[in-house]
Amino acid sequence: MIKAIAIDDEPLALTVLEHFCSKINDISLEKTFTSQKEALNYLEKFPVDLLFLDIQMPENDGVSFYKSLQIKSLVIFTTAFDHYAVEGFNVNAVDYLMKPIAYERFETAIDKVKKIKQLKTSSLDELFILIRADYKLNKIYLKNILFIEGLDDYVQIHIEGQSKIVARMSMKNIMEQLPATNFIRIHRSFIIPIHRITSVQSKQIFINDQEFPVGDTYKTAIAQQLTDKKE
Repeated sequence: MIKAIAIDDEPLALTVLEHFCSKINDISLEKTFTSQKEALNYLEKFPVDLLFLDIQMPENDGVSFYKSLQIKSLVIFTTAFDHYAVEGFNVNAVDYLMKPIAYERFETAIDKVKKIKQLKTSSLDELFILIRADYKLNKIYLKNILFIEGLDDYVQIHIEGQSKIVARMSMKNIMEQLPATNFIRIHRSFIIPIHRITSVQSKQIFINDQEFPVGDTYKTAIAQQLTDKKE
């Protein structure tokens, strides 16, 4: 089941989304909000799989609101203005729906969410990423990643049993390729696989004897993600 909330300052738009969601068995629209602040308070207590998020709102534009979230759910942007489409896809939105939203188009967007969710819940043994480095495309199985380290405009992917791979890309870019259920960013310079964590302290995370610093801006998200993992 896909748990979702919808955020839009137009009550009619929320009514349409409620109606569309009620017609699809695999999605549960938990709540709707006309206020971003109220939605944020809800998300801090009850994380969801998917956000329906209007881009043009009086408090803050939807893209900026989404960027401010520490724990990123999948997002489908909705708006009446097509010139916002590029902004939506720049933050890896699942889809971008123009108002008035056609039901067939809504179904297509939900199908994309289902495929992404299925990928994230697949066995780690089956998953891999393709990273271009050293003039070739490298296939890296996620189960073999020890940790990822950011250095300026490069990332170093440390891999069990083989040499590290150095690629020209940002930590944000590589994090977007990794399943959030299995990897966690703990510092501006480190991403680690959750299954390799052996112990956690207030400002350090350990993988066996190796110590990694926890950045202040990541503490809340880390605590939430590790709690969700236990459950």
